Amino acid sequence: MKTPRTRKDIARAFLRRAATGKVREAYELVDPGFRHHNPYFRGDADSLRKGMEEAHAKFPRTAIEIQRALEEGNLVAVHSRVKHAPADAGFAVVHIFRFKGMRIVEFWDVGMEVPKDSPNQHGAF
Repeated sequence: MKTPRTRKDIARAFLRRAATGKVREAYELVDPGFRHHNPYFRGDADSLRKGMEEAHAKFPRTAIEIQRALEEGNLVAVHSRVKHAPADAGFAVVHIFRFKGMRIVEFWDVGMEVPKDSPNQHGAF
């Protein structure tokens, strides 16, 4: 895997590695003081890492389709479709990363399940 060179590349690499079960590789991109805001886990790096590893064990076919990435100052936001199986509609997710230099120090994620039948002709993406 090539070395990410920009903050957007680092954020995308973190997500791709985590989604494909390479969670420990993903965590090579985080700062030792990393914290996150996922309400289902304690706010430390180890708790989220373990949760990501358990999620991959439960959903080994998870895939992420990154739609767009935006960068402003030390923040990067990535809008993606996350699917646990190829036939799933998946989830629309926005991951927000705060960087210190080129290391991820803080992380937020918000998402919604993509409805199979939506009246919105533009969809979630």
